[in-house]
Amino acid sequence: MENASKALIIAGAILLAILIISLGILIYNQAAGVVNNNAMSDVERQNFNTKFTQYEGTQRGTTVRSLLQAVLSNNLSQDDNDRKVVVTLDGKSFMDEKSTSAPTDKISTGATYEVSFTYGSSGGNTGLVDTIKIVKK
Repeated sequence: MENASKALIIAGAILLAILIISLGILIYNQAAGVVNNNAMSDVERQNFNTKFTQYEGTQRGTTVRSLLQAVLSNNLSQDDNDRKVVVTLDGKSFMDEKSTSAPTDKISTGATYEVSFTYGSSGGNTGLVDTIKIVKK
């Protein structure tokens, strides 16, 4: 009888140890997933892109000037270069991630411009607007 009760106590201790080890592994895996998840969620990516994509298509100069201000504001507030946006005007570099002011004087308010975007596909910038192309019509 004593041997049976000792066997049950030992079996219970083994099951309890297995349960504690399993719980530790589960917590570790969840914590590792959070640490490794540097990428933006789809909602964050969409919110980031919406700041710029609302200006897509044929736009008047005043709207393009507003876009340049939005790009400048974004670039100044971002620490990560992968989230900074570059602007080209008629195929030439116009604003880069180091710009501290928007050169709106080069955009004529009465003119019409075609605005298009390219999206990053490498590094941490996957799916984010990384270049805005402005072409005067």
